[in-house]
Amino acid sequence: MNMQVYKSNTVRRLFLPVLLLLLIGACKKETEYIYEVDPVTSRKEDINKGILKSTVEFISIAYSDLFGETIPQNSLGRLTLLYLAFGDKFLIEDMLIKNMLNSPVVSLPDNQTMRSDIPLFVKNAYLKLFNREPNELESFTLQKYITEDSQITPELVYYSMMTSDEYRYY
Repeated sequence: MNMQVYKSNTVRRLFLPVLLLLLIGACKKETEYIYEVDPVTSRKEDINKGILKSTVEFISIAYSDLFGETIPQNSLGRLTLLYLAFGDKFLIEDMLIKNMLNSPVVSLPDNQTMRSDIPLFVKNAYLKLFNREPNELESFTLQKYITEDSQITPELVYYSMMTSDEYRYY
């Protein structure tokens, strides 16, 4: 019996230090991770395009950009009437641009010309349609899309630019 009491007391005495050692060993200080980001100054491009093109201006400029000549007066009158009669201006502009781009006499670079010098094509498209040069991000992004996707044609690039918000403004 004495031996059992001795073993019981020994276990009790060892239990607390062993428990403390396990708790201390199990507790680790959490590592703090600090992520730093370099400061970047961003600014809005100063495009200075705040004047919405009128119906006649939009149609005339789109026609000139795609055909390289002024629109005949009777065509301008018909398209203006159609444009004004339709409620959804974005939809009618979309349809107008699509129809102009599908014309067999539209004056666009062909796919081979576009792909032979993509940076020049992008620069010329921006100058022709937006009256400005593309910034570095615009140029890089459009060049990347054209390079990586063989389905992108000059018509698709012109369509996307001419139906953008920037094209609607001076």
